[in-house]
Amino acid sequence: MSERGALRARLELLAREVAKFGVVGAVGLVVNIAVSNLLWRYTEIPTVRAGLLATFVAILFNYVGFRYWTYGDRDKTGRTRELTLFLLFSAVGAVIETGVLYVATYGFGWDTPVQSNVFKIVGIGVATLFRFWSYRTWVFKALPAPSEGVADKGGLVTVPAPAPAPAPAPAVRVEADPARR
Repeated sequence: MSERGALRARLELLAREVAKFGVVGAVGLVVNIAVSNLLWRYTEIPTVRAGLLATFVAILFNYVGFRYWTYGDRDKTGRTRELTLFLLFSAVGAVIETGVLYVATYGFGWDTPVQSNVFKIVGIGVATLFRFWSYRTWVFKALPAPSEGVADKGGLVTVPAPAPAPAPAPAVRVEADPARR
């Protein structure tokens, strides 16, 4: 495959990954905003705390979507490591997300329902950039390319045999037909 074709294939894979990440994230956004608004409306939980609780509910939803759909083709070994890193990076994203809401609410006094929703969404947007990078880089590791070899359950690495080189075409001598002379 040419260098240009390989780049195009990688960009197409990245575009599919971004689209799947976006779908899971969009549903997680709906979950996050719905839970936030329910808590803000029907409980006495302070704005930022309610927003943080909603974020954790969305994080649990998103893990399932990312693990089984967005990154379903990625390495599934080391689930404890994966979940630990997912929760760690999700917590950092939650700090980013909640930090925006905190500054808007307590720094500027913007705490009407509309303002809280706007800054909740802005915080989610900023945190999403961090989460996309960290999840794809550290949490849901890509499987090695087939040419790099794949470890089986016993730890043995199987390297695929190289494709045999094509046999050279036999030389054919073409002579003029003596009857046509």
